[in-house]
Amino acid sequence: MKESILIVDDEHKIRKIFARILKEEGYNVSTAENAAKAINQIDSIKPVIILMDQNMPGMNGIEAMKQIHAKYPDIITIIITAHGEVSLAVEAVKNEAYDYIEKPVDNDKLVMLVNRAMKHFRVTNELNSLKKRISDHNYLDRIVALSPKMKQVIEQVKSVSETSATVLIQGESGTGKELIANAIHHYGIRQGKPMISVNCGAIPLTLIESELFGYVRGAFTDAKESRQGKFVQANEGSLFLDEIGELPLDAQVKLLRVLEDRKISPLGGEKAVPIDIRIISATNRNLEEKVQKGEFRLDLLYRLNVFTINIPPLRDRVEDIPILTEIFFNQYNEHLGLRISNISNEAMNYIQGYDWPGNIRDLQNAIQSAMILAKSGAITAEHLPLRIRGYDRDMSAKINLIEGLEKNIKQVSIRAEKELILEALQACRYNRTKTANLLKISRKTLFNKMKQYSIEI
Repeated sequence: MKESILIVDDEHKIRKIFARILKEEGYNVSTAENAAKAINQIDSIKPVIILMDQNMPGMNGIEAMKQIHAKYPDIITIIITAHGEVSLAVEAVKNEAYDYIEKPVDNDKLVMLVNRAMKHFRVTNELNSLKKRISDHNYLDRIVALSPKMKQVIEQVKSVSETSATVLIQGESGTGKELIANAIHHYGIRQGKPMISVNCGAIPLTLIESELFGYVRGAFTDAKESRQGKFVQANEGSLFLDEIGELPLDAQVKLLRVLEDRKISPLGGEKAVPIDIRIISATNRNLEEKVQKGEFRLDLLYRLNVFTINIPPLRDRVEDIPILTEIFFNQYNEHLGLRISNISNEAMNYIQGYDWPGNIRDLQNAIQSAMILAKSGAITAEHLPLRIRGYDRDMSAKINLIEGLEKNIKQVSIRAEKELILEALQACRYNRTKTANLLKISRKTLFNKMKQYSIEI
């Protein structure tokens, strides 16, 4: 069953047109001619979105929105303003309106805005559901996976967790490799047993062997007491070797021997100690290239990648960005004492269009910075770091050629139109919704044009 939308406008014609358009999209639509009647209807129709005209007799749109949000904070409000009322639009967003739209309203823009707001509602619901499932040790449910690629990662985690197979996790820096490693351990057959993590790139070369394998008393000058290594500490559980590509060749030889014999020999010790552990390793390096350069042992690579999980970069899982952003909102609102309610469409377009070279960690830092600047209300484009806002502007010349395609459709040749669509698709990484937004046409129009020109993606 589709969600409900309430349209509030004193003009009968506007209510009728908006209702027809949104009903064609499959929504349940109700209308009201003024704010007072709208407020009286909320309990019965339970709207997800309210489209509220600003200029109405009696109570105006922003005043009505404040009253509604005081009792129904989860309702999404979109304010309808007259052309040129920028100051009112800004005031509406500051008072927790999701967004605004100007009269005369373009039908396609209306549909896109409502669909985006509805997507925000569904993402928020997913976030709330996620928060209910999260516990300190339930790492699997802490992984955001709305995108197809991350859903595939979740299925891989579930499958390998049922075994004791050695796992290699590959992914760029900041993609969440340690979270995946913890999910494999805590979801699997070794849950409740030790989970020990080692950053192979952070241990000085002279200490790697003693850290991993331990040592006995008198093994070297400062060894006044025997010490267990990470392998023994992880016995019966899992050992996570992060940045495995940084492990020096000498330590690689000993690690290979441990994987083969399932025994470790502490430094200075004469007796090998049997161990029962699962090895999970992770890297942001191309280990095959390191093998070719003689920096990584091929036989060790074969031992480590019995089961490989590739975590996609954030740019390839754009669908996950809104819910990750919501998670960071909640985190920093609590930790920093802020009151950020949402993010403007323009700002989210920038965020979803950026490549995020530092992935989730990069997004987290950018959201924290934007929240500190905004302090309360909504994050707008001006709160985002310049590198993110400048990312789209680098393509301004290309976008100027593309936008307004539908209005100028008769002025360009068929060949030029096809080329512009192809260019827009490429600029948006073949995301149809973003391409339609960029071209300022509806997704349906884009689909029909692609079909007309036999454009396949």
